[in-house]
Amino acid sequence: MSEPTHDVVIIGGGHNGLVAATYLAQAGRSVLVLEREPQVGGAAISTDAFAGVDARLSRYSYLVSLLPARIIHELGLDIELARRRYSSYTPMPGVASTDSASAGSASAGSASAGSASADSAAGLLVDHGDAAATRESFARIGAAADFDAWNAFYEDTARLARAVFPTVCEPLLTRSEARRLVDDDELWAALIEQPLGRTISDRFENDLVRGVVATDGLIGTFTSLADHSLDANRCFLYHVIGNGTGDWDVPIGGMGAVTGALKRAARAAGARLEVGAEVTSVSADGAVEYFQEGRVKKTHGAVILANVAPWVLRGLLGAGGTASAVVGKPEGAQVKVNLLLTRLPQLLDASVSPEAAFGGTFHINESYEQLQAAYEQALAGEIPSVLPCEIYCHSLTDPSILSPELAQAGAHTLTVFALHTPHRALTEANNDEMRAQLQAAVLRSLNSVLAEPIEPLLMTDAAGRPCIETKTTLDLEHALNLPGGNIFHGGLSWPFLEDDEPRGTPAERWGVATSHPRILICGAGARRGGGVSGLGGHNAAMAVLEGA
Repeated sequence: MSEPTHDVVIIGGGHNGLVAATYLAQAGRSVLVLEREPQVGGAAISTDAFAGVDARLSRYSYLVSLLPARIIHELGLDIELARRRYSSYTPMPGVASTDSASAGSASAGSASAGSASADSAAGLLVDHGDAAATRESFARIGAAADFDAWNAFYEDTARLARAVFPTVCEPLLTRSEARRLVDDDELWAALIEQPLGRTISDRFENDLVRGVVATDGLIGTFTSLADHSLDANRCFLYHVIGNGTGDWDVPIGGMGAVTGALKRAARAAGARLEVGAEVTSVSADGAVEYFQEGRVKKTHGAVILANVAPWVLRGLLGAGGTASAVVGKPEGAQVKVNLLLTRLPQLLDASVSPEAAFGGTFHINESYEQLQAAYEQALAGEIPSVLPCEIYCHSLTDPSILSPELAQAGAHTLTVFALHTPHRALTEANNDEMRAQLQAAVLRSLNSVLAEPIEPLLMTDAAGRPCIETKTTLDLEHALNLPGGNIFHGGLSWPFLEDDEPRGTPAERWGVATSHPRILICGAGARRGGGVSGLGGHNAAMAVLEGA
């Protein structure tokens, strides 16, 4: 009996795979999606993380910026995204962090760490709804001179976003074309051609302000802000261009609502979604083997879309060749902690309410010098003595993820994303121990800026255990097949081609090519991949349709 044949077989049912499946099925292609987990969604899922507690947490990914409104409209997705009033809150470094600040980078400038007029218990609250209050907040931390610089800088990034973001759902521009589109050589040089740290140090005086800006270049990216690889620049670019504004929005109903809408759209279009189907091999001629329900199955695709990391695809190809120019296994550099609290904690900075502080992105111990000090410690193989962390409170913007009883009682979720914890420190033998150490480091960092310890505020689950869940990079590798726990499937690339790069095929023009013409990348490892964006899926689908 011959193997089943499909126009397109998609390996991996994460959000990008579902986007590709919907576009292609709507265009009349026969599409099979093979997902190894019991549900589709990949990292964009919600779950009852704590037994017996009615709270649906976005377990892995948590905010949305890069998913184009165009994709939502074209696929008819029922997705609601909520804008947060507060951009961020960043307290002055806590008591537990004062000793580490001296290890910072000379490029930050020791004289810029603050001023005599700064309030040591203050913090920087950036309030989209009150410019005067934001100006006053800059003054309270001794950074009055940086308020106008802040507004000017983000006006620049907004201009960059308005120029670049509309291109992400189109064939790739060349570097020269993208530069002409931006039409500002000074801005282009500052953000695309010189290390991000130099630009930040040129534009801002205060160390804390510099750190807030710098963090967008370090999410999931282990690098120095001064590194000439410009890894931080690429990470920063994707964090500030989303939908032409750079805003990071809360998905109402959690990330599972995004996945649910995509699943419904894919099925309605006629795509076939198979879960519990782990692909074990793929060949350049389109043959796919997978394991499902206790037995090996085979299928065939005229085109294969790989919604897995290029490193994973290389393993599936085996002796059949490489997926692309994969140099080495990717490495993630973060730890993620989910918490459920009986209430929000009080802050050392009594002038800011917890609702305001946690209403946006709460930066902890992320001054410029602290970020550099943490990087240097991690580079030496140590857990940073003061861990830079970012916190998000989904339930303040969207209480629907909690049961009515929990919401009424004042319970809240917190998601903590800690930087500079590279995968190289973890092994199968030490992962449990390292998870405990990293969790403790996250709690210490958090407690350093609170007026009360966070631990007594943790809810308990049905078994009496504290409602806290920590995911290391190795945990992500096991759960999501992310090599090295890298949330971007590998190093990020510019959203344009170099002038001399090939663009002769649809796959090359759309940034989804591998070394095999019938196999395309459709996930975060695509040329404009990373984040919950759907771009890898959209662009792979467009390459398939263009090549028809």
